[in-house]
Amino acid sequence: MSIYEELESNVRSYCRSFPVSFTKAKMSKMYTDDGGEYLDFFNGAGALNYGHNNDYIKARIIEYIENDFISHALDLHTAAKEEFLRTYRDKILRPRGYNYKIMFCGPTGTNAVEAALKLSRKVTKRTGIFALTGSFHGMTLGSLSITSGKTPRAGAGQPLYGTTFIPHPHFHPEIDTIAYMEELMTDEYSGVEKPAAVFIETVQAEGGVIILSEKFMRDLRALCDRQGVLLVVDDIQVGCGRTGKFFSFERAGIVPDMVVQSKSISGYGLPMSLLLIKPEHDIWSPAEHNGTFRGNQMAFVAAKAALEYREMYNLDQKTYENEALIRTFVTERLLPMDKNLEYRGIGLIHGVDFGRVKIEDAAGKVGRECFKNGLVIERAGRKDCVLKIMPALTIERGELIRGLEIIESAMKKVLG
Repeated sequence: MSIYEELESNVRSYCRSFPVSFTKAKMSKMYTDDGGEYLDFFNGAGALNYGHNNDYIKARIIEYIENDFISHALDLHTAAKEEFLRTYRDKILRPRGYNYKIMFCGPTGTNAVEAALKLSRKVTKRTGIFALTGSFHGMTLGSLSITSGKTPRAGAGQPLYGTTFIPHPHFHPEIDTIAYMEELMTDEYSGVEKPAAVFIETVQAEGGVIILSEKFMRDLRALCDRQGVLLVVDDIQVGCGRTGKFFSFERAGIVPDMVVQSKSISGYGLPMSLLLIKPEHDIWSPAEHNGTFRGNQMAFVAAKAALEYREMYNLDQKTYENEALIRTFVTERLLPMDKNLEYRGIGLIHGVDFGRVKIEDAAGKVGRECFKNGLVIERAGRKDCVLKIMPALTIERGELIRGLEIIESAMKKVLG
């Protein structure tokens, strides 16, 4: 029995899919203690958009540590925080014309979701929330209450109240989802109180790479404006350039009332989460929402470097070029293998959906075959039937093609 089986909780999960011991990693490659080499198409569930141990970002962190600069400071003023804020303002907010206050919420995305829930209710003096079916927003109780999956919700161990789940337009195209929400908000016999906010993921990553249309996002923004309801975008996994532009909602030309960021905002896989808040909604009292690790100094340093790096190397353009490569490869070489395969993708998050394929656990079998052949890749969606292609934004073209060819080979073996 390994030390992990002896001491680590049964809750561990990803290590069960990839049962090796990793020791080193560089950009898009990971290495095991026995000399194995793997391409990474998972990237820490989107926390490593800039690759493993990115040299530019790493150098800034090492320099900071070697100079004995502040390592922990709660929400005290520090040079690291000031430099990050200035860089974020100058490179992200001002060029887009966005006017947001920035709240540092704690180590991980669910902390910022919890803050957004509390603030939405404080601002509107209403308690209900609307969320879409297929949603995933985190594992703490508030975040779970707006997460639709039965399995994670069951882990709460208690009833989860306060959320009305709206049919996702992808799965229910016959429903005018915007009209349905407005009727719930305005019909005195709907049985549903007007919500404080609508929470959305513009691309449901854990939900199976389900993409909201630009029209839907614009119509939802207009609905929220008409009804005095806040619009909150959870950009934890698909923000920071994952869909091409820095924010996943930019393509629709909307400005949410609040935006949740985590994962790759730190640039190096360090714990960090932000809540962007329109200034008129920033009505917190001092310390009304806090946390010991809401000021990760090394994350500030890495995040500043990451914003510089994405601009220096024009990652937006590289992402669009690699998106086209993946789309062509999947369409021409993968989908013809089985007429029941489905495909969705944007930027550098793509999903091959095996849900209708007449082979039991086809996506799981393909994923395991990929791993045998040196590719780390995960699954998502209902019954884990979607193979999720999510390489680093920095991946080299040859590495990307090699990873796609591993998927092709695995699919040929499984699908015959």
